[in-house]
Amino acid sequence: VQLVESGGGLVQPGGSLRLSCAASGFTFSSFTMRWFRHAPGKERELVARISESSSDTYYADSVKGRFTISRVDAKNTVYLQMDSLKPEDTAVYYCNAWRWAYDYWGPGTQVTVSS
Repeated sequence: VQLVESGGGLVQPGGSLRLSCAASGFTFSSFTMRWFRHAPGKERELVARISESSSDTYYADSVKGRFTISRVDAKNTVYLQMDSLKPEDTAVYYCNAWRWAYDYWGPGTQVTVSS
């Protein structure tokens, strides 16, 4: 099982980034996919979630209206489009695949929002 995030980096406030998470080694389409973030000195936060078949999505209040989660099952990939970024969005972002007792994590990608 492998989850690999990409697309992180340094961006100015108000800018955009798109994170990608490529999955392998399990039946991607059967899993709920989630993005978490962890900033220094703060607890890990669930940022967004998308169900199997994309029928349901969830966003944390802190990102609602600015972030969009999507998935392409044919590519075993989940995305997080992040717009209107703020300095408080700075964190390591983690991709997660969850289904019942199965819980897989990627190594994370750093997002830094700073001028």
